[in-house]
Amino acid sequence: MIDTITDLQALRRHILEWRRAGLRIGFVPTMGNLHAGHYSLVELARAHADRVISSVFVNPTQFGPSEDFTRYPRTPEADTSGLEAAGCDALWLPTVEGMYPFGIDLASNIRLPGVADVLEGVHRPGHFDGVCTVVARLFNQVQPDVAAFGKKDFQQLAVIAQMVTDLAYPLELLRGEIVRESDGLAMSSRNQYLSPAERSTATVIHRTLRGMRDEMLAGTARLVVEARAGVELAEAGFEVDYTAVRTPDLVEPSAAPQVYAAPGRRVALIAARLGRTRLIDNIEFELP
Repeated sequence: MIDTITDLQALRRHILEWRRAGLRIGFVPTMGNLHAGHYSLVELARAHADRVISSVFVNPTQFGPSEDFTRYPRTPEADTSGLEAAGCDALWLPTVEGMYPFGIDLASNIRLPGVADVLEGVHRPGHFDGVCTVVARLFNQVQPDVAAFGKKDFQQLAVIAQMVTDLAYPLELLRGEIVRESDGLAMSSRNQYLSPAERSTATVIHRTLRGMRDEMLAGTARLVVEARAGVELAEAGFEVDYTAVRTPDLVEPSAAPQVYAAPGRRVALIAARLGRTRLIDNIEFELP
């Protein structure tokens, strides 16, 4: 049976018992409303650790003023059952007061320059400050040996990887593959906001990403690929934030034109709104 922990001192006692037993600890941080993508991260962590702990915390500091913090779905009972079925050993459920003991306004913040300032950083200013601030706190609380994050939030993973290196966290990051629905839509807690008609249209994102990849592999210029993708999404009814092809470090092409002219790994990324729902997705490929 999964152990549910709501007190920081109890969490530390739990972790200490595992440490004294010489066990390797895996960690999967989440905001809850879990689906198969999250459970695949538990399985990934389990493959690299003796014990796995997951957290569920809807972090207010990573939501902008016009974003969906209050309506973000909370499903604690289903999350607990799903984590137990996935093989998770413990669930950490911190409160906002426990996470930010001096209050949000007086909380210490972490800001990473560079990779946090592009793409999502442009369209969601301050978002990655909130992500880094809460993930750093979770790492300090759980002190894992490995931590698993999904590739669907590609830029978030890049930001966290930079933070882990910069702040010398003694842990290994595990990168989980995107889990998709049968029609290609990347699994996301926000998919449930979509109406039936919007849900059908949402599959255009994955189709567009595949098209971006195929055009790049055929030698089409990057700017042309990005522009065509934006038009395709707009014609399908999306409000497009960006369509981009980048190297995995997400360096802007104008900052490293010689890198973008060379063969190597690439990632196509899309962020777009459909009705009230903002969706992101990406696809990786090798440019010969």
